[in-house]
Amino acid sequence: MHPAKSVIFFTTASGAGYGLLCLLIAGNILGMMPGNFWLAFTGYAVSYVLIAGGLLSSTFHLGHPERAWRALTQWRSSWLSREGVMALLTFLPTGLYALHHLFFADMMQGLMGLVGIIGVICAIVTVYCTAMIYASLKPIHAWSNSYVPAGYLLLALMSGLLLLNVLLALWGTTETSLQLATLLILGIGLVWKIIYWRFLDGSKSISTPESATGLGEFGTVRLFEGPHTEANYLMKEMGFKIARKHSAKLRLITLMGAFVAPFVLILLSLLFGSVGAGIALVLALLAAAVGLVTERWLFFAEARHTVGLYYGASHA
Repeated sequence: MHPAKSVIFFTTASGAGYGLLCLLIAGNILGMMPGNFWLAFTGYAVSYVLIAGGLLSSTFHLGHPERAWRALTQWRSSWLSREGVMALLTFLPTGLYALHHLFFADMMQGLMGLVGIIGVICAIVTVYCTAMIYASLKPIHAWSNSYVPAGYLLLALMSGLLLLNVLLALWGTTETSLQLATLLILGIGLVWKIIYWRFLDGSKSISTPESATGLGEFGTVRLFEGPHTEANYLMKEMGFKIARKHSAKLRLITLMGAFVAPFVLILLSLLFGSVGAGIALVLALLAAAVGLVTERWLFFAEARHTVGLYYGASHA
C-alpha cells in the first residue's frame, strides 16, 4: 500500500494526543498528577494540538477534503465514519473535564470525575476505531488481524507516556513510577512488534491468483500480459513495493528508535539528577518519534492488497 504522509502523521500524532489526554485525565482523577496549573494546561494544549492536527491532516488524503464532513453520515457501516464521529464526541467530555481541572477543581468533583472517565473511554474507543479502519479491510492480510487494534492502542499509550514524562521533566519533576510504567509498556511494545512481523513474514492471505481468477482447477495461474500499458490509480495506491533489504533496515530503525533507545534513555534518566533526567527523557521522546513514524510507514508499505494478484503478484 502507498504510504501517504498525511495518514502517517494522522495516525501517529492523534494516537499520541489521545494517549497523553487519557493519562492526564486518569492521573488527575486518581490524584497522581502534580497540582501545577501550567503543567496541566500545557499537557492539555499539546494533546489537543496533536489530535486536531492529526484529524485535519487525514483530510488531505481525500480527493475532495472539503467534503470530509460527509463521511460522518456513514457511521452505521464505516469505521472511518465511526472514527470521525467518536473524535468529535470525545472533545465534549474531555474538554469539560480539562476546564474543570484547570479552573474549577474544587467544584462538583464526583460528577466531573464521571465525566473524565467517560472522556477516557471515548478517547480509547476513538483510537480503536482508527485501528479498525485498517483491521476491517479483509483484502489486506497484513491489516485484517487482531495485532493491528492492539498495536494502535499500545503505541498510543506508549507515546502518551513518553510525552507526559517530558512534560513533568520540563517542570522540574520526575515520577519514578511513571518512568517504570513507561519501561514496561516499551518492553511490551517491542515484543508486540516482533510478534507482528513474524506473523507477517510467516503467513499469507488465503487469496491466490488461482482463487482470484477462478482458474485454479486448470493449474497454476501466471500473468501473461498486464491489464494496462501504464501505471494506474490501483497500482499507485495498492501496488506499492518495498525491497526486502530496505524493509530490513527500516525495521531495525523502528526497533531501535521506537523501543530500544527510549528504553535505555529512560533507564539512564532514573540514575541522573533533574537536568540529566530531563535531557534523557527528551532524547527518548525524539528517538521514539523517529521510530514510530518509520513503524507507521512500514505498516502501509509492507501491506499487500489482493488486487495485486491481477497485476502479477504471486501472493497477497
